Amino acid sequence: MNPYQAPLADMKFLLEKVFDAPTTWANLPELTDAVDMDTAQAIMDEADKIARDLIHPINRSGDEQGVRHEGGKVITPDGYKAVYDQYAEGGWVGLCGDPELGGMGMPKMLGVLVDEMAYSACNAFTLYGSLTAGAALCINAHGTDELKQKYLPNLYSGEWAGAMDMTEPQAGSDLRNIRTKAVPQDDGSYLISGSKIFITGGDHDLTENVIHLVLAKLPDSNGISLFLVPKIKVDDNGELGEANGVTVGSIEHKMGLKGSATCVMNYDEAQGYLIGKPNRGLVCMFTMMNYERLAIGIQGLGTSQAAYQMAADYAKERTQGVAAGGSATGAISDPIIVHGDVRRMLLTIRSYTEAGRALSVFTGQQLDLAKYAEGEVKAKAARYVGLLTPVAKAFLSDRGLDAAIMAQQVFGGHGYIRETGIEQLVRDTRIAQIYEGTNGIQAIDFLGRKTTGDNVTALTELLAELEDQLQSFANVSDTHKQAISSRFKALLTAAHHINDNKITQPALINACAVDFLDAFGHLIYGYFWLLMAERSVDHEDTDFTTVKSQLAEFYMAKILPKVDYHLAQVNAGDSMIMAMEEAIF
Repeated sequence: MNPYQAPLADMKFLLEKVFDAPTTWANLPELTDAVDMDTAQAIMDEADKIARDLIHPINRSGDEQGVRHEGGKVITPDGYKAVYDQYAEGGWVGLCGDPELGGMGMPKMLGVLVDEMAYSACNAFTLYGSLTAGAALCINAHGTDELKQKYLPNLYSGEWAGAMDMTEPQAGSDLRNIRTKAVPQDDGSYLISGSKIFITGGDHDLTENVIHLVLAKLPDSNGISLFLVPKIKVDDNGELGEANGVTVGSIEHKMGLKGSATCVMNYDEAQGYLIGKPNRGLVCMFTMMNYERLAIGIQGLGTSQAAYQMAADYAKERTQGVAAGGSATGAISDPIIVHGDVRRMLLTIRSYTEAGRALSVFTGQQLDLAKYAEGEVKAKAARYVGLLTPVAKAFLSDRGLDAAIMAQQVFGGHGYIRETGIEQLVRDTRIAQIYEGTNGIQAIDFLGRKTTGDNVTALTELLAELEDQLQSFANVSDTHKQAISSRFKALLTAAHHINDNKITQPALINACAVDFLDAFGHLIYGYFWLLMAERSVDHEDTDFTTVKSQLAEFYMAKILPKVDYHLAQVNAGDSMIMAMEEAIF
């Protein structure tokens, strides 16, 4: 396999030219002195080296060796511990963490790009740091000052790890049925008892402690509360003490992500501490879940980039057949890059990947504004974050699997065997559509809560803003502008129809949600392609401008019409889906 190379020029272009990160940061006092483009470029350059030289080399070996559960201990693959120590020493776990508690305080606009590089290099390894960063975010948002001071510095430094413990055998997407109990104690702590399954990074040998955020029920309550439960108890001086009744029952044997420890966790009167208010645990946990949902979307994006690089390199090296009309060089066989179908797949992967990166940076920008801005700017950004998070998770991870499969197809039979490495990407990224809330649930959230939940207000607001920007583009044809504008209107028409009929047709949202999210995803990607083409016109590298222009043309001609297909599915309603009697299935 060729070593991973981060698309640094594209990343810099998005930050500097497309979304004007320097102005965003300059207008936010907490970021003004923390970061500028020189700082951002230095961080991206170093992240590229870390991803290429440290993380990527353990990707294949970690998949082959996998995680082991021996003598009650979870052992990660050879090399993981050494790489993790260097990764943590560099401050990468706490990149976007609170600087007053040991984090680096970098903006999320930059963080999403660093995350993408790490996921491109190795999905399984990157999950450990991602879960820790998400747990720290939740503790910082909802924990007491005492909990923050006691746990966050060691989480940001990577000395301790974090995990999110929600799912139980009988309670997956519907957490109302969890059975884990929390019994209050006189000292203000709680004793946690129960079991959880599918816990990513639930235990491992990378850190000396794992801090679990556990959903549990208080006695005589149907509400769900959130508790911080360390694997090893921590005394008042921050020193580690005795084991806390947190043990691993087993590890899951999975299709992919074999270097990531997915554990069955048991809690036997483990001491825990309430985060947030009693019976409001899901509100607190969603802070972490929404972070992880964006991160898992970026897992799909990272897979897309890695898959494209591998497939494009292979297509330029592998000879098979001759070009239509005969070989330009007179060779017996040409590299398969000359064939139209291979180019179709590569262009599809690349056009999805680069637009997906734009979506991730745009979402990161809204997160920064929602966190650091004030007044209506802050409120509007929060509305956009709510709207975009389920889309980023579902659309990026769906397209990530599509990209991995198309790249595997470019390899042909060689893509189905272990040696080339592309089949690992297919296995590793498949879970991204399932965990952190299945993509069907993301779609229902997007359509049912975020779109029709406020009577289409936030979606209308976002599309109106994008429409105003679209009409200001001076280097994009009126035909392309109209192609996006007319579909903005069609999407809103469909949204209003569903909103008007959601009460009388209770199955409508559930039946149409995935197609509605896919219509929106393909449409906003089209907008981003015109935005990137517009902003690349004066780029110092004329080849860069040409590539962006040609990819935009490809997307508008070949991919954008999928919006019409998905809207047709939405407009067909739910009757044919719900008509068949259950017994006939």
